[in-house]
Amino acid sequence: MNKHISESSTSSMMEEIARVVDYQQGWVTVEVELKSACNHCASSENCGTSTIAKAFSVHTQRFSLPSEKPCRSGDLLKIGLPESVIIKAAALVYLLPLLGMFLSAIIGHMLAAGLGLSTNGFAMAFGASGALVAWFVGKHFATQLEALVTPVIITYLGQEVGIISATR
Repeated sequence: MNKHISESSTSSMMEEIARVVDYQQGWVTVEVELKSACNHCASSENCGTSTIAKAFSVHTQRFSLPSEKPCRSGDLLKIGLPESVIIKAAALVYLLPLLGMFLSAIIGHMLAAGLGLSTNGFAMAFGASGALVAWFVGKHFATQLEALVTPVIITYLGQEVGIISATR
């Protein structure tokens, strides 16, 4: 079941510009460029990581959305996804593995101490295992969370205006 968001509740949305690829019977297929967070800060000109990020091709993601207005291929739309969904998904994927690592390392340490074995080795092995298991669990729940929410069209922007060069 998808949550539908009214246009008045778009204040806490992550917004992105999408290009229409296809429109059929109230559904618009859009394409969004997935941008790297790198290459957008003030130090990007002097940063080696930014240079590497520029070397990789731009990736795009396609998906379909319900549309109240008919669209043409090439139209631009401002779409949005609630920030709360993105924050919850990020917490599941990034924080849950940390918690799993620490809790599993403590369990491994206590188990090894009780058996009279090397506590460091057991703590590291259990911690790595716990982090891996928690990452898979977090990724599973984040995928389910994101599947419950459909991005919404905030604004119909129309066709992109090209720049005409007046060079001779």
